Amino acid sequence: MFRTEVHVAPSGLALSLQSKVVTLGSCFADVIGSKLKQNKLQTLVNPFGTIFNPLSAALLIEAATGKQYNFEEHLVQNNGIWYAYDLHSSLSSPSKDKLLQTINERLQQTQEALRKADLLIITLGTAVGYKLAGTGEVVANCHKLPAKNFIRLLLSTEEITTALDSMYKLLQAFNPKVKVLLTVSPVRHLKETIETNTVSKSILRVACHQLTTKYENVLYFPAYEIMLDDLRDYRFYKRDMIHPSEEAEDYIWQKFTSAYFSKEFGTFLQEWEKMQRALAHKAFHPASEAHQTFLKSTIKQLQQLQQKYNVDTTTEEAQLKSQIL
Repeated sequence: MFRTEVHVAPSGLALSLQSKVVTLGSCFADVIGSKLKQNKLQTLVNPFGTIFNPLSAALLIEAATGKQYNFEEHLVQNNGIWYAYDLHSSLSSPSKDKLLQTINERLQQTQEALRKADLLIITLGTAVGYKLAGTGEVVANCHKLPAKNFIRLLLSTEEITTALDSMYKLLQAFNPKVKVLLTVSPVRHLKETIETNTVSKSILRVACHQLTTKYENVLYFPAYEIMLDDLRDYRFYKRDMIHPSEEAEDYIWQKFTSAYFSKEFGTFLQEWEKMQRALAHKAFHPASEAHQTFLKSTIKQLQQLQQKYNVDTTTEEAQLKSQIL
């Protein structure tokens, strides 16, 4: 046995296909969120774009739960494009008013999702932050503005736990049933140097430990530990040697679903995986009798899955019906 497997104990949550999830944080929040959506869970994935530092993530969740925050005061224009210091660059616009409209729409969307959510997954990417040189405020994104505008810093464990603690209290008042699942991103931030990346991940991990020790409904999923120890081999990284490979993501996903979802969901995953393979099938002869029969049979199986698990397969059915001659 040339590996150390990370065993994730069952959490007792037993989430189902009817559970509602919100993910927010680093690009690993995109990975988990996308997999949840692909497997038919009602999931809001990173509504503010990729957010790496915990202080910015906490600020956005607080704003979504109703805490007053003036985003207009934190906009900046660069080369004719307006950006929000608190959001990812993908949420930008040539129009200031359009950007503010987008921010308000995302806040409302997130507020509605959090009100109904059973689980909020927050993936912490780095403890390295950047604050505006003029105001001292920590930003979520520098938007490729001149380096002189910012001061690089390493956030402390106390700063992070204080911000997340405050956020959690507001969230609990807003939606008492929601549980929070913290993860530390397994993505390596090598641009900060390997040494600083190690310190950064350590700070994040300690912050998570302190919060999960303090609150019963704040949980921790060891994605970082699985990548670091269980999958301790460069073959589990993409070519950039920074991001986990698809095989690693799938392995971590399996650990995640086994720990936090019901057995029925696990059964559904097996059936849905077969269905996805059928949906991805490309026929050499689309008009052949055999393929047309295959399409009709697959539609019938989709309808059976819809009835059995109460999932929406409208999009998939439409995709297949469009191929029937």
